[in-house]
Amino acid sequence: MTYREQAYRPPAEVAGLVLAAGGGQRLGGRPKALLVHEGRTLVERAARALHAGGCAPVHVVLGAASHEVRRHAVLGRCVLVENPDWEEGMGSSLRAGLDALAATRAGAALVLLVDQPGIGAEAVRRVVSAYEDPGSLATATYEGRRGHPVLLGRAHWRAVGESAVADRGARDHLRAQGAAVREVECADVAECHDIDTEADLRLLAP
Repeated sequence: MTYREQAYRPPAEVAGLVLAAGGGQRLGGRPKALLVHEGRTLVERAARALHAGGCAPVHVVLGAASHEVRRHAVLGRCVLVENPDWEEGMGSSLRAGLDALAATRAGAALVLLVDQPGIGAEAVRRVVSAYEDPGSLATATYEGRRGHPVLLGRAHWRAVGESAVADRGARDHLRAQGAAVREVECADVAECHDIDTEADLRLLAP
């Protein structure tokens, strides 16, 4: 099902979740969270996109070089979550983030990866607008291909946590839900490229 919301209605029930714990092994061990794009670290940009897109609260999952991230990144409006198991992959960070959000009243989590600086507030707004209730599931698409951000209704958190292993995140759970996942086209307002390797650094503005 393709879903496109024309009017933005910011629901307070959607929390933001930035996965920013990776160690950047293919970047020579430089944590992606501290890479800079247009004058701000990637973790700051991701958190700002979630805030501006209507998410509250915003949790940021840290792991590799978390002390440096805490020292250098401006994240005063965020709840910082430590993932001691970050080396296990993105799945462990997703579990840590959802576990932390379980203590809030959020009806859904809007998940954004720290290494996708081309995704901003407008894409966040569109996917947030797909929220209806704690059973909601939605994902951004880019010319029909699924990507981030991803909206996970609270009713799915347990199942997502059980299937999130290594770097798979919520992928298996979303696939199993089939047409229940709303797809929100975002290619006209965002770019979903990842900053994974040294070659990808060219995508970051000086």
